[in-house]
Amino acid sequence: MEQLKPSPANLCPQTPLDFLDRAATVYGDCPSIIYNSTTTFTWSQTHRRCLQLASSISTFVKKSQVVSVVSPNTPAMYELHFAVPMSGAILNNINTRLDAHAVSVILQHSESKLVFVDFLSLSLVLQALSLFPSQIPTPPLVLINHHTQQDPPETSTVDPILDTYDNLVAKGDPGFVWVRPASEWDPMVLNYTSGTTSAPKGVVHCHRALFVVSLTSIIDWSVPTNCVYLWTLPMFHANGWCFPWSVAAMGGTNICLRKFDGPIIYDLIRKHSVTHMCAAPVVINMLANSPRSDPLPNPVCILTGGAPPPSSVLLRAESLGFVVSHGYGLTETAGVVVSCAWKPHWNKFPVMEKARLKARQGVRTLGMTEADVVDPESGLSVKRNGSDFGEIVIRGMCVMLGYFKDPETTSRTLKNNGWFYTGDVGVMHPDGYLEIKDRSKDVIITGGENLSSVEVESVLYTNPAVNEAAVVARPDEFWGETPCAFVSLKADVRPRPTEKEIMEYCRGKLPSFMVPKTVVFKEELPKTSTGKIQKSVLREIAKRIGSTASSSSSMSISRL
Repeated sequence: MEQLKPSPANLCPQTPLDFLDRAATVYGDCPSIIYNSTTTFTWSQTHRRCLQLASSISTFVKKSQVVSVVSPNTPAMYELHFAVPMSGAILNNINTRLDAHAVSVILQHSESKLVFVDFLSLSLVLQALSLFPSQIPTPPLVLINHHTQQDPPETSTVDPILDTYDNLVAKGDPGFVWVRPASEWDPMVLNYTSGTTSAPKGVVHCHRALFVVSLTSIIDWSVPTNCVYLWTLPMFHANGWCFPWSVAAMGGTNICLRKFDGPIIYDLIRKHSVTHMCAAPVVINMLANSPRSDPLPNPVCILTGGAPPPSSVLLRAESLGFVVSHGYGLTETAGVVVSCAWKPHWNKFPVMEKARLKARQGVRTLGMTEADVVDPESGLSVKRNGSDFGEIVIRGMCVMLGYFKDPETTSRTLKNNGWFYTGDVGVMHPDGYLEIKDRSKDVIITGGENLSSVEVESVLYTNPAVNEAAVVARPDEFWGETPCAFVSLKADVRPRPTEKEIMEYCRGKLPSFMVPKTVVFKEELPKTSTGKIQKSVLREIAKRIGSTASSSSSMSISRL
């Protein structure tokens, strides 16, 4: 046995780019991309267009250089997930909701050599380039303008524009032999974490990790061939959790759209018989609260991640015909790596118990080696009792190579004991399923008790008047910290509940130390560029409200 060694026949680097070649052969005549009423491509057309585009990119960019993209979920954004790495370059998607300063920082930090920019984001990118120091050359731009309803500016009127997207596709060689990775450990994407500041964290993933996440996601979610996938999750957010490549693997149809609301999503579901979509909990909440009378024409599977969706929101969504699956992942893991794998006997449980179970993050997916909850100081596993807090740690093929140009942060997160430390606080249940309780910075310590803001938020969401809720710490001279609830109410609710009524509602469902001592009503809660509620902003507001002098005076109410 020891004489048998790897050979060129079995030592082929794994990459999700291979999925496109196969899709063109197996699903060549099937629709690959649908966009508005003007664009429909087949898989054979998408394959050819990506090869042509990769060919053109390779004439401007050398192997392993970075190519950036600033675009919403358009056909170009989807094609670039294949074309950029097929040219040998590294793909860097930039959040379209960032300001010019943040975009400029990313372009400089990544040393981007070429930028594809959607015509509606052109002014943003031009402003970002204007912030470059004089000694740093600015990258040329390619204007994405195909199949749009608006006329883009003439390329000759804007200096940095090299060409248009459609021109690069047309000029490219359809017989281009795309650049396969020499090693599956070669970098393929560079993603910057949300909330990018002047000290960006650039997450680097290799072909191997993206291959594994793409395949394990469709296995874990039981995605069938020829699925119809609606792009409500931004592709700029962790490469859409790797589903650009996953959908290609299954020969599915990508329904692309620039922006959406509840009525648009429902309309597209009916029009295209959508089967799958990924969405943040805020989107599920929007769908659950969107007024409609007719049932969905077919069940629609939703994969959600991030903060655990409250049980009440899950119940409302599933009553409308959505089948919600819950997962957990980070930019550093490329996609969902822990999911609430459903056990058949749970189907016999009452609906509230099923919703409670589904709100847990669950167990590692097939592509991961281990997931655990540990004491961050000792590194030892916490008790499996569902109550002892610890930090969630992960190891497996999907974990990032590291942070670009940041060895110190890399070594602090990818520790020598072989674990990736996520910074998320959770518990481990007796059945081996983990559950997120908070980000470490969001745990509220009141009178020596650790309080999970997520648990309080889950109760607030069961109130029929509440649209959105977030709970943060407010300084308290006696208790140290007390929970402060920020709430937005549903527009049609009459009469409007008072602060005291919200507190009393919580008092009937929570231990007294967990009941919010402050309630602040807002028209809408602030959100990050990826749609997450900005607790950092709310914490600052809570600090400005001021410290309460004693427990007897700690009830403070306000409207903003």
